[in-house]
Amino acid sequence: MTPITVEQQVKNKGKSLELTKTLFPNEEWICTEPNIWVAQSRLSQEKREPEKWQKEMAQVRILTSRGSIAYFLPDKYIKGEIGSKTADLVLDGEVVEMKTISGGRATLGGKFKKGYKQGAILLKDCKVAKSHSVFIRLLSDFSIGSVKAQIAGVLKNRFDEGKFICFFETTSELHSWTYNELRSIIGT
Repeated sequence: MTPITVEQQVKNKGKSLELTKTLFPNEEWICTEPNIWVAQSRLSQEKREPEKWQKEMAQVRILTSRGSIAYFLPDKYIKGEIGSKTADLVLDGEVVEMKTISGGRATLGGKFKKGYKQGAILLKDCKVAKSHSVFIRLLSDFSIGSVKAQIAGVLKNRFDEGKFICFFETTSELHSWTYNELRSIIGT
């Protein structure tokens, strides 16, 4: 993936802030480091679950280091399905769930499916955005083709807009494909 320009960063920050304020109008957003804002209600996670917090920060830094703008969302989404675990963040104006995965292809597919659902739940009644994405930090050594095929299979008969972003830990490569690009692999 190519780095994001300063002009695009400004645009992405505006889109991200608009979406976060629509989804969580009463939330306060705290800038914790360059390009990363965190919902005030989520900051307690740093003390409550420090290992999880560090893992999530490491994941998001992969994206913000290339210029993306990230807003960590509150842990729970109350408006729609009460107590539902929400997607992790708004990244460049789009809802994104993050996962770190080690294990086999079935684990990859299962975690992607769970992340996909978390984004869909959050945007269920949203008028500002419908697109949601999944970012996976992949620790297992899979080929790009194998990963794309697995995710394409999970996307069969799912028609939301968004993208799959994958950081291949073994090669330090970051790739992104739209859901439509992946669905075209299997002809849906």
